[in-house]
Amino acid sequence: MKSKGAFVVKIGSSTLVDRHGTPDRPFITDLCQQLVALKRDGWQPVLVSSGAAAAGVERLGLPKRPTDIETLQACCAAGQASLMEIYAEELSKLHVACGQILITRKDIVDRKSYLNVRNTMERLLELGVIPIVNENDTVSVSEFTFGDNDMLGAIVATIVYAKRYVILSDVVGLYDQNPATHPEAHLIPQVSQITPEIAAMAGGAGSAVGTGGMKSKLKAARVMLACGIEMVICEGRRPHVLTEIAQGKAIGTRFAKDEPASNHERGRKLWIGLAGIPHGTLIVDAGAQKALTEQGSSLLPVGVVKSEGTYGPGDIVDIQSLDGTLLARGLARYSSAQMEKFRALHLDVIARFLDGQEPAPAVHRDEMLVF
Repeated sequence: MKSKGAFVVKIGSSTLVDRHGTPDRPFITDLCQQLVALKRDGWQPVLVSSGAAAAGVERLGLPKRPTDIETLQACCAAGQASLMEIYAEELSKLHVACGQILITRKDIVDRKSYLNVRNTMERLLELGVIPIVNENDTVSVSEFTFGDNDMLGAIVATIVYAKRYVILSDVVGLYDQNPATHPEAHLIPQVSQITPEIAAMAGGAGSAVGTGGMKSKLKAARVMLACGIEMVICEGRRPHVLTEIAQGKAIGTRFAKDEPASNHERGRKLWIGLAGIPHGTLIVDAGAQKALTEQGSSLLPVGVVKSEGTYGPGDIVDIQSLDGTLLARGLARYSSAQMEKFRALHLDVIARFLDGQEPAPAVHRDEMLVF
């Protein structure tokens, strides 16, 4: 059977555990059955699973989730082993193997490690193995964390060039208001662009056992829209939810452009836009914003209103509009010191300061991912 492509599923801690805060075995059994059903239907499932800390609390017999970083990382170490035992046992009953991949943001920032991760995932999928991915919480440090697994799942989806990315959550989808406090709130079934109005619908943090909320999910959705990958936020405990989404059933909130992208952004652009850590920000005027988002142009220094942060040539920078909207991310051609001199200037004027060197865009379109 010809492969239908990769199908990335992210499961949050609050969905994975039972009312006692421990891994819900019957639910995990059902989840594994759905993953295998996807596989037998021609998809290549990849699971991004939270829940290591919760599993570790159970394994270590602690009364509650710890708050100090050392004990929390110890819980993650014990919990990863416990969680993988459960997944491996359930999948083996269905005659499917799984493989664990633990990564940190630092692994993704390094280009060589990023490619190694991609090669490993692709090979596992070729061998018919279901990769189970999580952040390596036992060695992560604050400046190199993903923040939550919603963004980790988005990065994994780009690494394997997924067709779909599904976030299994404890919410039904994106609402125009918080349904917990506004019974009249309406579910938003389809989103084609993360507008300021859509972003304003995001609430705060999730539950006591998770780290993500709707805000983090919308950040992931922005990435998926930029990459041309369909994303769905849905209630994870809905029966047969993955198989129904795979069949095209409208469930939860679907994020996809009105017209399918003819070419997904791939390779180095994705690494620049998603994996790298920005060292600064370029704020651009309305003309530059239009050129970037509608015409696919490079960012010229004349369109830069302000430069923030300290960076050098080749460092990653964010590109924002005047109202603070993230438009793109790319590699700076100039240092922050040079940008202070060159911003708002045309290339022919900049050439006078470069001793015969050819002036360049602030960020070239071939080294930029537009969101």
